[in-house]
Amino acid sequence: MARGLVDSTLSKSPGDGSSRLQPEASVQSLGSEPSSRDSSGAAPPRDELATEPARGLLRHPADGQGPAWVIVHDVNELTEKLFPIVEAMQKHFSAGSGTYYSDSIFFLSVAMHRIMPKEITRIIQVDLDLKYKTNIRDLFDEFDNFPEGAVIGIAREMQPVYRHTFWQYRRENPQTKVGEPPPDGLPGFNSGVLLLNLEAMRQSKLYNQLLEPTMVQKLTEKYHFKGHLGDQDFFTMVGMEHPELFHVLDCTWNRQLCTWWRDHGYSDVFDQYFQCEGEVRIYHGNCNTPIPED
Repeated sequence: MARGLVDSTLSKSPGDGSSRLQPEASVQSLGSEPSSRDSSGAAPPRDELATEPARGLLRHPADGQGPAWVIVHDVNELTEKLFPIVEAMQKHFSAGSGTYYSDSIFFLSVAMHRIMPKEITRIIQVDLDLKYKTNIRDLFDEFDNFPEGAVIGIAREMQPVYRHTFWQYRRENPQTKVGEPPPDGLPGFNSGVLLLNLEAMRQSKLYNQLLEPTMVQKLTEKYHFKGHLGDQDFFTMVGMEHPELFHVLDCTWNRQLCTWWRDHGYSDVFDQYFQCEGEVRIYHGNCNTPIPED
């Protein structure tokens, strides 16, 4: 399964209140995805790099909604820009040298605000193992719900993967909410659906400080953190320390279907993480889980 990037800017048309996709919209299939963010402990094999743009992800807007342009980004150029920014964090959030998430491109969302043109102010980034039950333009309305200080919109992880990853911190801090299930706990994030307010990311002194190698090292030591899920791990760890940087999307915007951890030691608490009430708007077939038919 290829991992995809859908980045576009949605704005309100003056006077008529309608939404339209601006010409900055672009779609790109950046690479292959192993087990689709299965959150398991094993490092899946990497497939061949996907080079065809994922054009099917962005439909041409309906009549009267304005044009949508497709822009293909060069993976090598993006990686060259990313590497100096994310090099230090890769050792903390990658499965190992040569594996899928060890590539800088899979930390793209972390530093998107530094490598995309300044005129692009908001981006939605998604995995490709998704099924949309609503128009993705509806997701842009969530940007309006960002509280002050938030720079990223992201849904909770729906398996106890971070209950497992934070085991040492949890043992040392038995009253912590870190790794606990919702609604009161902090189960971590799943980056299959991401809303990136690039302008807010650029302006946030706190967020940019957290990208510095010394800050990454400090937090990984505090939480005894060693992950393998790339940007998702970074956002999860930062969210434990600074939840104010994130707007938490409802689970119906990223209804994850993988049940790997149910069969690997957490069956007693699994349902507390996995439950999701409400009409699903986006299904996420992570770890190659079949997505329900219509």
